Amino acid sequence: MTKRRNSAMRVGLAAVGILALGALSACSGGGSGSSSDDSSQSTLQKLKDKGSITVAVADERPYSWADDSGKGQGATIAIDRKIFKALGIDDVKVVETDWNSLIPGLNAGRYDAVSAGMSILPDRCAKAAFADPEIMYTTTLMVKKGNPLHLSDMKSVKKAQDSGKKVKLAVLNGGIEAGYAKKMDIKTSQSVKDAQAGMDAVSSGRADAFAMTAVSLNNMVKNHPNSGVQTTKEFIANIDGVKQYGAGTEVFRKSDSKLLKAYNAQLDKITSDEGTYVGLIGKFGFTKASMPPADLTTEQLCKGDLS
Repeated sequence: MTKRRNSAMRVGLAAVGILALGALSACSGGGSGSSSDDSSQSTLQKLKDKGSITVAVADERPYSWADDSGKGQGATIAIDRKIFKALGIDDVKVVETDWNSLIPGLNAGRYDAVSAGMSILPDRCAKAAFADPEIMYTTTLMVKKGNPLHLSDMKSVKKAQDSGKKVKLAVLNGGIEAGYAKKMDIKTSQSVKDAQAGMDAVSSGRADAFAMTAVSLNNMVKNHPNSGVQTTKEFIANIDGVKQYGAGTEVFRKSDSKLLKAYNAQLDKITSDEGTYVGLIGKFGFTKASMPPADLTTEQLCKGDLS
């Protein structure tokens, strides 16, 4: 395997943020509750004793989702299974909920972690503990087949709206693209609960474009060839001259420091080796370009300072 410390994506980031959770009671969610590492037994030890961990996902493919049988699928789940197995936790159970409910449900003890490729942003870091960067990502626009409005990125939407065109932009409720739009003073026509709803909005004409993570929307177009939509070339949003590089990762309660530390130690073995990384999540459409740079830290992202 080839060791890599690919700094090709050196960044200067101005972060924006959003998120949260609902669904399931604390009893039925399968989480370990709000026990902290300050208690008589840490969450990590409880999970080891139980032999299982429950993580939340938001059905954003190919990052993570639950299949028809309720089994977790996707890149972040593949990473979780490898990491938690190494920690002595063999079973990774999945709870699926809407994006805006992820962190609130975590803090309410409905599950033990969030495995949704969630971007590390200052607002989110104030509410939960983020692991080291796991997956870098870019953005794309989903548009009608043929791209009749000739849109290419968030700037093109802003330019069209400023020129008087009634361009309707859909964004994921609680997604980072909603933050981009707000920062860039782009009018959004609707907030959708998931990628499928966004695709339906574009396909039906209720929206002219839907902004979301490129790997997710490209995956949708590939799997829905008759949907009448396509994606633009992927891009990195630019706000006030600063490129908005994004990195997603696993999320834990702030009190679960031992669990976070153990997770990071195993994650480093994956993200520091190209062969291991691509071998684990390449089948979901991720490449070495998704690997976080060696010098990118969660602390930087949480501060919104990557100078």
